[in-house]
Amino acid sequence: MHKLWTSLAALLLAISAMHAAAQNYPTKPIRMVVPFAPGGTGEFLSRSITPRMGELIGQQFIVDFRGGAGTTLAAGLVAAAPADGYTVLIQTVTTQAINHSLYSKLSYDTRKDFASAGLIAVIPVVLAAHPSLPARNAKELAALTHTRAGKIDFASPGIGTASHFGIELFKLFSKADLTHIPYKGAGPAIVDTMAGFVPLVTDNITSLKPHIDSGRLRGIAIGSAQRSEAAPQLATFAESGYPGFEASSWWGLLAPERTPPAVIARLNSELNKALDDKAVSARLLTHGATIKSGTPTQAAELMTSEIEKWAKVVKATGARVD
Repeated sequence: MHKLWTSLAALLLAISAMHAAAQNYPTKPIRMVVPFAPGGTGEFLSRSITPRMGELIGQQFIVDFRGGAGTTLAAGLVAAAPADGYTVLIQTVTTQAINHSLYSKLSYDTRKDFASAGLIAVIPVVLAAHPSLPARNAKELAALTHTRAGKIDFASPGIGTASHFGIELFKLFSKADLTHIPYKGAGPAIVDTMAGFVPLVTDNITSLKPHIDSGRLRGIAIGSAQRSEAAPQLATFAESGYPGFEASSWWGLLAPERTPPAVIARLNSELNKALDDKAVSARLLTHGATIKSGTPTQAAELMTSEIEKWAKVVKATGARVD
């Protein structure tokens, strides 16, 4: 009986300590893990929101780029981190929806090992080309691939990313003959395409827009349902002859499962305040992002629906990573 009471007392002390830590959160810098290499949308979003979030929450956010393995390396790292709110993940549709069906084995459970802290933005996928490629729109590109069967590659930030599967979806719609070249992030993929090593690159509008505007890349099409105000010159895939086509990436903030509710609530509150900041929102909107703030529950519900949506696309393409 004495041992039972001792164990119970120890448990109560631990719970009390966790509660106190949550109420005092944060007392040290917070690591924000980005599942891509620098130079892409992950860097753009993290650099856009962390300065203001840091001011609001009273601690610095340290951005940690952990690209590779289709975002599974970063996701696994955060899933295994202490559930104290000091390690969080910038997640995308890849991390929490596509990979659930794409990978036969993961070191973590997508549905059970994370706690949603809120949504950030929805950003459409864009396909862009080196200026030397003769195709100027999606229809011309599909036709060109039929005359150069197996000879036209497209670079993406990695296997299973929304950008990758956006073009796999385009292939289903158009029967285009394109070969995927996965990179460890958008930055290296974009650099190689601008250098002419790869004729096509796909990523979100936020990372490709500056290079399209400069003329170093030519925009082929954008995956949103309507043209983007940030890049009105880009035709949608739908208006290019593929009605019903839509491919966008949604981004959010995750913490390890069992992170105290008070910590999740604090992260969500400061994230939403940062997104409401005029300077932050203007930066996101100017680069083609649609702000998608909300509650942790709304973020979790979106994740569930997106898992089901992309499972169908993964099955249709026959893609699988063992």
